[in-house]
Amino acid sequence: MPTARFIVSGRVQGVCYRASAREQALALGLAGHAKNRRDGSVEVLAGGTAQALAALERWLQQGPPAARVETVSREDVPEQDLHGFHTG
Repeated sequence: MPTARFIVSGRVQGVCYRASAREQALALGLAGHAKNRRDGSVEVLAGGTAQALAALERWLQQGPPAARVETVSREDVPEQDLHGFHTG
């Protein structure tokens, strides 16, 4: 199953971004994680169908209402055995 790592920068910490990303990913049938990075960005690793990853990428560019997303970068990575969707 395709897997991608997204790095989201802007006002994305302290605004429920990770929890909202988890909800969106689960609704799309994706597995992976969303976690804060020390530089203030959020990393989202997700595996699933190409269509679901594209839909998640579109959502990440907006995020929840309190977020202000500046950039979303995507890196396709080797497939991983992901289960559930975690925040950390």
